[in-house]
Amino acid sequence: MLPGGTMKKNFALLCLFCFVLTCASASSPQQKKEKKSKAQSGSSLQLQLPVADQINHDIGEMLGAWQVGDVQAMHKYYADDATFVSGTFNMPIVGFENYVRQYLQERKGFSGIQLIRRNTNIFHYQNTAWACYQWEFQGLAGGRPVTARGQTTLVFVKKGSRWLIVHNHTSEICPGS
Repeated sequence: MLPGGTMKKNFALLCLFCFVLTCASASSPQQKKEKKSKAQSGSSLQLQLPVADQINHDIGEMLGAWQVGDVQAMHKYYADDATFVSGTFNMPIVGFENYVRQYLQERKGFSGIQLIRRNTNIFHYQNTAWACYQWEFQGLAGGRPVTARGQTTLVFVKKGSRWLIVHNHTSEICPGS
């Protein structure tokens, strides 16, 4: 249960993005060259994966970035003009930069964030794809435990060799639903 009506409304928006990231560390030129080579071969491997596997991987990476608050890493998976819709009666957010302002504002009161994704289904048709999944959120708001459950639908468009999210609709499931 979320404390206060405003917090509940803000939480629904926070749960729009819904992470595992590797931290960069200092390394020798040889290690950097090896990492670059591995990254390039990883990219080639990514292109050889079936579309559903590519998108599933990208969702995991995007959610990892969302979970740790890395908006630059999140942006890698979103089109600049992406739209964001929540389960509240607020206006849709248009544009990744507009979403980031809202996301950072609402994230301020939270710590210990964990988002678990389940039951992901991915479909694709030519250069368009969509994914839907359920999620469970756990964290602390003002030192108090907060939990929520919900669903997300992401729409992707293939731009070049990459699949980018162009629409994100995330809704919290009200308790008892």
